[in-house]
Amino acid sequence: MNTNNAGAPLNLVLASPRGFCAGVDRAITIVEKALEMYGAPIYVQHEIVHNKHVVQRLRNDGAVFVENIDEIPEGSHVIYSAHGVAPEVRQRSEKRNLKVLDATCPLVTKVHGEAQRYAKQEHTIILIGHHDHVEVQGTVGEAPERIIVVGKVEEVAALKVKDEDKVGYITQTTLSMDDTAEIIDELKKRYPKIQGPAKDDICYATQNRQNAVKALCKEVELVLVVGAQNSSNSVRLLEVAKTTGVNARRIESAAELKAEWLEGVLSIGITAGASAPEDIVQGIVTELRKMSSSSQVRDLEIIREDVTFALPAVLRTP
Repeated sequence: MNTNNAGAPLNLVLASPRGFCAGVDRAITIVEKALEMYGAPIYVQHEIVHNKHVVQRLRNDGAVFVENIDEIPEGSHVIYSAHGVAPEVRQRSEKRNLKVLDATCPLVTKVHGEAQRYAKQEHTIILIGHHDHVEVQGTVGEAPERIIVVGKVEEVAALKVKDEDKVGYITQTTLSMDDTAEIIDELKKRYPKIQGPAKDDICYATQNRQNAVKALCKEVELVLVVGAQNSSNSVRLLEVAKTTGVNARRIESAAELKAEWLEGVLSIGITAGASAPEDIVQGIVTELRKMSSSSQVRDLEIIREDVTFALPAVLRTP
């Protein structure tokens, strides 16, 4: 049934880049290759990425997802998720003689390294991020006695540090550049000698997807962000879209589409968080085309990504 303006084609514009980033692609491939090489079960510490479709597919193939490393039988294979883990998790893995495959995104590993460096210099470390996010929890584990998590700019005023001349900041990789910029500016006002990373911690894929959705919002009346509720970068994409004033919604699959969203709408933009598979995006496109008497689809490419991250040596095919 045609639910948009009668006779007018529905324009579907797909943001590019969208969906899987190099870190997510690497993490999923590590689980797949480990299952091929070692057979099921392969244990995974936390959801490998924050997307229930991906997690369920891997679970069907024999992956077992756990939150507590102590649930894993001694001597088993375990994969750390893309979000990273605290050193304490690594120590417990070693005690249980677990065979570890590390799927931590290299960009998250970089932030862990920055935390270690500041800790050795006896700095107070301000970690800009969401208190309850698994990536943040893993980073805090690098120096729990030195790291203070700041999630909102208002929290900066309440900070208390031992030495105002020895303060450094790091950030969760999947935040919005706009969010972190405001907090960083406030930190620099409060602590003029604060040190930051040589290169921004916001990952290239997060930034590219945010830039793409901003461009998308200029061309459409409705934006659909494909991604899970617990996917930080998907939630940020939705926020970025809404700040432009466009109508924006987050969905996880075509099953969530509602016909009334298309009423009077001639153009819909679609983007996807870094953990959302392309087949889900295409399923949404297919369903939207069914809901309109005529439609046309095009990509809006703002940058071409060619980043790849190497697999652990043990999983590389000769």
